[in-house]
Amino acid sequence: MRRLLLRAVGAEEEVEEEEGWHQLYPSHIPTSPLQKALLAAGSAVMALYDPYRHDMVAVLGETTGCLALPNLRDKMKHHPEGYRILQERPCIRLSTLDMSRLRGLPDGSLGREYVRFLEDNKVSPDTRMPPKFVDDEELAYVIQRYREVHDLMHTLLGMPTNMLGEVVVKWFEAVQTGLPMCVLGAAFGPVRLSARKLQVLATELVPWAIRSGLNASCILNVYYEQRWEQPVESLREEIGIFPPPAVRM
Repeated sequence: MRRLLLRAVGAEEEVEEEEGWHQLYPSHIPTSPLQKALLAAGSAVMALYDPYRHDMVAVLGETTGCLALPNLRDKMKHHPEGYRILQERPCIRLSTLDMSRLRGLPDGSLGREYVRFLEDNKVSPDTRMPPKFVDDEELAYVIQRYREVHDLMHTLLGMPTNMLGEVVVKWFEAVQTGLPMCVLGAAFGPVRLSARKLQVLATELVPWAIRSGLNASCILNVYYEQRWEQPVESLREEIGIFPPPAVRM
């Protein structure tokens, strides 16, 4: 178990070949159902203790997404734009982004606001961990894509990266994806918020996030890399995301 957790957070440089293992993609670590259950329990405890442990959040998402990921994959397969994404497998990394071009786009465009979000919050798309414990190569891409568009959800929803903003995004993503990891984050993230922020969350932000999540089309069916010039407001309207409430975050 300790060895699996080390692999989960990338603490071992080499993964030894073990009898019966079949690696489905370069970062894949085959695990039994029991091992997945133990990893899910351990990562859940760590993620609840420290919600900013993105490595543990990632492990939790992979080891508990056995029902949600096939459902998301099927939604993508039955949507023209989602199907193209599954076929072409785009990835959002600094190596695939023309940051200078995105910075030069008009204010309000998806590309300009996405770069503004990255720079204002000092985050990078390269920090997203590759999938390891998903035992299907196509589903591994689905969860990788979900991770890569997470910052775009912050951009579209107008939410910062503080705890309140992360909880709101998790509520939206929980409704959209059904991933248990999102449900857990939405349910337990608020315990660290102040009374004032809890009131704002409960009375304004959560109802808006749930309504938007239910109303919006699947967020994985948008080829964001081909929408950089599109105004954020236009893309929100197209997807079905309601304008965010004017509250102090």
